[in-house]
Amino acid sequence: MKKPIIVIKFGSASITTAEGELDEKVVSDIAKQVSVLQEKYNIVLVSSGAVAAGKKFIPKYSGSLIERKAAAAIGNPLLLQTYSRYFEPYNLAIAQSLCERHHFSNRSQFLQLKKTYEELWKNNIIPVANENDVVSDLELKFSDNDELATLIAVGFGAEQLLFSTSVPGVLDEKGVVVPEIKVIDKEALSLARTDKSSVGLGGMTSKLNFARLATQMGIKAVIFGVRTENGILKSLNGETGTVCHPQPTKISSRNKWLASGSLIRGSVQIDEGAQKALEKRRSLLAVGVKSLLRDFESGEVIQILNEKNIVIAVAKAKIDSKILKTVESKQNIELAHADDIVLL
Repeated sequence: MKKPIIVIKFGSASITTAEGELDEKVVSDIAKQVSVLQEKYNIVLVSSGAVAAGKKFIPKYSGSLIERKAAAAIGNPLLLQTYSRYFEPYNLAIAQSLCERHHFSNRSQFLQLKKTYEELWKNNIIPVANENDVVSDLELKFSDNDELATLIAVGFGAEQLLFSTSVPGVLDEKGVVVPEIKVIDKEALSLARTDKSSVGLGGMTSKLNFARLATQMGIKAVIFGVRTENGILKSLNGETGTVCHPQPTKISSRNKWLASGSLIRGSVQIDEGAQKALEKRRSLLAVGVKSLLRDFESGEVIQILNEKNIVIAVAKAKIDSKILKTVESKQNIELAHADDIVLL
């Protein structure tokens, strides 16, 4: 029987000190807890910290894009060396996995990535994923490692996705941890503070948004404090942090990839009638499109917004936007087939 998969994401703020140095005590605790889980789970660690580890080597570091790339080039081997040193006493090897956005948007490349991880797990090796900051294009990069962790979790069919933070979990207006969120809706998203750490790219808003995507795909997500004693083990059992409950879903593996891993190229706004048709699992016809928001080519993935400008689905387009402009009145022109539409 295959082991279930868990993805654990560590942000820069959660594994660095106040001075921006790698916090080796935290890394030591991570190794100790992951070694306990290794027997029962296939594990992916998604770890930030490369830029934080490398920036001290760049005099007068100001945080510019090119400086971040240089810091990542310096910091990546330092980060992996630190992980390797603390995992070695548990007879666990670490493998580096530097990912770029196109590794997920191209399904054949994504499947190669998945096969590589499966080979690593088979040999008792834990992949540590991070964005390849050195070469990532600004327009095609991940928004942050919360997104990378979510794409891996959804694409690989993970059982749980754990987001570690520098705080104990999602906090309410009184600063008390919210123990569970059954559905991540507007009310839940309003709990997120808009600030973020000095060393990270994301924040609680990012974590809740990507936890929302994960739970919509049937994955349990937990946001917890990495400095909580045995925080990883406790969060996995729902004993600490904020548990975001998975939603029932029957989406195929391919369509989970479509909804989460593919690059969104275009977008359209549809009318109420078209929205109701999609909710009944019907195809999207050109006549139901109210507005073309962003151009796209045939075969590219598009976002579908309703009349309230809320993204309700993604789909693989059958025609390009140039054709769409000329066929708005033709009801039988299919913009996206029902099998290539994923409701969100």
